[in-house]
Amino acid sequence: MSTNWIKVCKAEDIAPFSGVSAMVFGRQVAIFRLETGYYAISDYDPFSGSYVLSRGFVDEKGGTPRVASPVYHQSFNLLTGECLTDPAIKLATYPVKVIGQFLHITILANTDKRYTFRTISAES
Repeated sequence: MSTNWIKVCKAEDIAPFSGVSAMVFGRQVAIFRLETGYYAISDYDPFSGSYVLSRGFVDEKGGTPRVASPVYHQSFNLLTGECLTDPAIKLATYPVKVIGQFLHITILANTDKRYTFRTISAES
């Protein structure tokens, strides 16, 4: 199976420790630049119901790249999409690569949803 990559922007167009939003194959994606590289997750904040994560507060803590929503401040792991304050919620993440000067992103078959709820069960 071939993977279709879409050119999004010049890598240098994203300032360090910031994010931008882009439409990639019909999905609104938040793309972030940190010292460790580029990351892409769904731009959708399931807590506010808005596409705002690209405008969130981005940093790294303990080697984990993360973004905090600018609305209610829930933090999401940029590697896994997992909400750090509510592990039952996980955002879609997308592969990013730099080809020449440009960032490219693809949407894989297993990332059809903006986010998912996982059932967390407590042991009795």
